Amino acid sequence: MFFYNIEKRLDQLLPVESERDCVGLAMREGALAPGKRIRPVLLMLVARDLGYHDDHTGLLDFACAIEMVHAASLILDDIPCMDDANVRRGRPTLHRQFGESVAILTAVALLSRAFGVIALAEGLNSHVKTQAVAELSHAIGIQGLVQGQFRDLTEGSQPRSADDIQITNHFKTSTLFGAAMQMASIVASTPLESRKKLQYFAVDLGQAFQLLDDMIDGLSDTGKDAHKDVGKSTLVNILGTKVVEKRLRDHLRFADYHLASACNNGYATRSFVRSWFDKKLAIVD
Repeated sequence: MFFYNIEKRLDQLLPVESERDCVGLAMREGALAPGKRIRPVLLMLVARDLGYHDDHTGLLDFACAIEMVHAASLILDDIPCMDDANVRRGRPTLHRQFGESVAILTAVALLSRAFGVIALAEGLNSHVKTQAVAELSHAIGIQGLVQGQFRDLTEGSQPRSADDIQITNHFKTSTLFGAAMQMASIVASTPLESRKKLQYFAVDLGQAFQLLDDMIDGLSDTGKDAHKDVGKSTLVNILGTKVVEKRLRDHLRFADYHLASACNNGYATRSFVRSWFDKKLAIVD
């Protein structure tokens, strides 16, 4: 249900004025191309497990804002001066479809739209929105996605320790999961102690998510370019798949523990995470 609602709301939030609206069309392509939507779905699941049951669209808009930020990060990650990818979500990357300049402008426009969506979210007070903006901006900036991308570009092809790789993975992946969890907590007026536990959950979930992404790099049906990690210092490349899979399962176990501690009735989110990773790991095995 959440997935369908997110798709429908994204469609409403990203209208196109005309066929000549190239950036608008690219925004829709970037945000609405078939994807997992795991970040916005988790935001909504956790908010509900924390006891939030308001029917206003505010929570849904927060979830859509997270997806817009994620889509923008993928667009920038794919452009020639970054990873120079050809395929994303089973389709040609945005710069292949629209050109590099439009792709960059589209990423900026999606980031801008995300903050606008939060500011105008219905049914939520200004303090909640301000806190949400602060969380999301932190996740995007120099202590978040920007830092992760910079480290990956400047250090990814060089020898690195496992700890250094984990730090990069944290910035690349865990920080946006963390923003989603904190935004859900803010909406649900969650106590500080539970918010801390959800942050721990996001850290372990992000590490597991990135390790899975590294493990499936050589597969051909992932919806993106295969073998992009060849020559990079990933944990899979330096430790091997078996060791990494054990690390991944350890992160999932810790994530489940933190989630259970934060949400007394967090069964829906826990079930979703377990099911999602079980399906993905079955493909790897």
